[in-house]
Amino acid sequence: MKVLLLNGSTRKNGCTHLALSEVARALNAEGVETEIIQMGPGPVRDCVGCGGCAGKGQCVFGDDMANEVIAKAKEADGFVFGSPVYYAHPSGQILSLLDRVFYAGGSAFSHKPAAVVVTARRAGTTASLDVLHKYLLNAEMPVVSSTYWNMVFGPAPELVEQDREGLQTMGNLGRNMAWLLGCIEAGRQQGCVPPRAERDHWTNFNR
Repeated sequence: MKVLLLNGSTRKNGCTHLALSEVARALNAEGVETEIIQMGPGPVRDCVGCGGCAGKGQCVFGDDMANEVIAKAKEADGFVFGSPVYYAHPSGQILSLLDRVFYAGGSAFSHKPAAVVVTARRAGTTASLDVLHKYLLNAEMPVVSSTYWNMVFGPAPELVEQDREGLQTMGNLGRNMAWLLGCIEAGRQQGCVPPRAERDHWTNFNR
C-alpha cells in the first residue's frame, strides 16, 4: 500500500513538510509506503473550465505538475494534502492544482481515504481545513481523522517541533490512515467493492 502526500508550500523543508513527514513516519512504521510530492516555487495554472479534459483523465495543459500528480494518484491507495495558511486560507497554488487534478482526474481519487494537514503561525487553520476537505467530500473519499484537528503551529520548523500535541496529532493521523487502508484491503479481499453513485439529477437553483 502507498500513500501520496502533497506539500502545497513553496518551501521545500518548511513547516508543512515537517508535518507531512511526521504523518509519513507513522505510516512507514505500519508498513505503508509513502511519497511526499513538493509543489515548490514553480507556476501552476488555474482551471479555466474549458472542458477539454472530459473523458481524457488528464488536464489538457501539460506545462506544470498537474498531470504528473494525476498519474501518481492512480497508483496510490491514500492521500494527505498539506498546506500552509496564507491570509487565513490555503496556499493559492494548492487550490489551483487541486481544482484541476480533481476535475480532470477525479476517478484516481474516488473512494480512496484521504486527510488534510495545515500549518500556521496562529490563525486560519480551521477555515483552511474546511476549504481543503471539500475536495475529498466531493470525490467520495473516506476522510481520515486524528485526535485533534490536523494542524500544527509555528512560523518555522524549529518552532513547529515544539508543538508536541500537533506532532502527536500527525502521528495518530498516520496510524489511523494505515488502519483504514488495512480495513479497505481486507474488505476488498472479501469481495466488498465501492458503491456506484447515482448522478441522474442536477439541480440549478436559478430555475
